[in-house]
Amino acid sequence: MNSLEAIPFTLHLAIFVEPYLQFILDGKKTVESRFSTRKFAPYNRVDKGDVVLLKQSSGPIVGLCQVNYVWFYQLDPASWQTIKEDFATAICAQDPDFWKEREAATFATLMRIQHVKPIEPIKFVKRDRRGWVVLHESSSQLQLDLGIL
Repeated sequence: MNSLEAIPFTLHLAIFVEPYLQFILDGKKTVESRFSTRKFAPYNRVDKGDVVLLKQSSGPIVGLCQVNYVWFYQLDPASWQTIKEDFATAICAQDPDFWKEREAATFATLMRIQHVKPIEPIKFVKRDRRGWVVLHESSSQLQLDLGIL
């Protein structure tokens, strides 16, 4: 068993539906957004430098990226307006349905992403409905069985 100690970032798993996953992999979507009615991850759980694994909904992990900057919002009319005006293009949210599907949200996390890298698909079994999972906090140890030794 190999032990990787003191990893200086938090590792996240983000679940995506199309077309947003492909938009990220193509570099068209440069800000990932997550809206919620409660303070669920990634709200106040993601930070600059964190690594995000990109997983297809009901499919494998197909890419990864790094968080470059984060904004957290407790939503009110002014913050909704700011997000729509400043981030709609970067989050690929020009479709009015995008906003309609999120209108009940009270919290938002926006993350500017960088270093997007497609990878060979990795099977990852996930049975719950969470769209975002914190896999490893930077303050703890991550133990990986790499099958090498």
